[in-house]
Amino acid sequence: MFNLRNVLLASAALRAGMFFYGLYQDAHSALKYTDIDYYVFTDASRYVAISQSPYDRETYRYTPLLAWLLLPTAFQPQWFWFSFGKVLFAVGDLIAGWLIYSVLRTSYGGMDKGRALKFASIWLLNPMVATISTRGSSEGLLGVMVVGLVWAAMKRKVITTGVLLGLAVHFKIYPVVYGPAILWWMEDRKMGQTITQKILGFFTVSRIKFGLSALVTFVGLNLAMWKIYRDPFVMHTYLHHVERLDHRHNFSPYNILLYLTSPPSMGDPSFPYASVAFLPQLFLSGVLLPLAFAKWDLPTTLFAQTFAFVAFNKVCTSQYFMWYIVLLPFYLPTSSLLRNPKIGFTALGAWVLTQAAWLQQGYELEFLGNSTFFPGLWGSALAFFGVNCWLLGVIVGDIKDRRVISGKKLN
Repeated sequence: MFNLRNVLLASAALRAGMFFYGLYQDAHSALKYTDIDYYVFTDASRYVAISQSPYDRETYRYTPLLAWLLLPTAFQPQWFWFSFGKVLFAVGDLIAGWLIYSVLRTSYGGMDKGRALKFASIWLLNPMVATISTRGSSEGLLGVMVVGLVWAAMKRKVITTGVLLGLAVHFKIYPVVYGPAILWWMEDRKMGQTITQKILGFFTVSRIKFGLSALVTFVGLNLAMWKIYRDPFVMHTYLHHVERLDHRHNFSPYNILLYLTSPPSMGDPSFPYASVAFLPQLFLSGVLLPLAFAKWDLPTTLFAQTFAFVAFNKVCTSQYFMWYIVLLPFYLPTSSLLRNPKIGFTALGAWVLTQAAWLQQGYELEFLGNSTFFPGLWGSALAFFGVNCWLLGVIVGDIKDRRVISGKKLN
């Protein structure tokens, strides 16, 4: 029977199967199933377990909260506890899926159980999502925070929404773009005619409560982490991402530019590309999209913001797709991708094929040693970016066509 309980059980079984397969592959294959990032997480937790800084582990670029959550991975016996984080991330997937179902049931005019479950299954029964979590990526935890944020907003739980936003931004920077969208969506009265009246009318009790709860949570967590770990916390958790030059496994059109400016022998580039590359994406995802569409449909606007943020990010890897896939069930129910199968299949095919083209060029470069930077890798990255821009246009067009607000505003 197709019901929530059975879908959750099937989702858990899918992840359990991939988890145990991963243990087998790690033990018998030179190509490991476990993501390299998971080793970074668990190494950082071992440092914390002996009262040292998680940043003593080179390349740890995350909040200390993650290392703290994974402290059991430092317990003995190692063969048993090492995979604790993978189980935690998989459980996070299930919770996020349940929250997706809950939002679909209570918003969008009260979607019926079967239809809501079908869309929630896009996350719960998605092999890509299950693989990424069981390999040891922490994106599942972030998914819980983001969908929890949507759930709290649609339930009009103002302070809970602010706390979850502050926590999510502390965990990963990108959810900061959701703040303007939620603030704009929360407008529940006319703001007057004059500029002064509009400014004063903007500062409602709900907005003040939301803003303060988000700010206090974010600042409080950061001050606590800084007090313990000082400058390494600020540098590795936040400032590192501004000047990040990762070019491996990077679908972004910035890929080749980052590669050319990354070797130390090149010296400082004449123009700080890495430091300003985030400006177009922040304007698009954090200002333009929220102001234009948040009042009509908050969950779908959050999806559009995330999609734009990932597409325009200077570093774009497969794990980042999880950021918007978790919000995809909120967009699809009324999307033209489902209403018009021709557009839907074209979009899916183009998205997959341009990725495959990039991966083929990347494989030749990294595994076969062939120089595919130009035109192969560069051209495929531009093609994938072009497809994403077209898809963003479709998404924006769908939001414009709806011109309705799903659920009630916060009050």
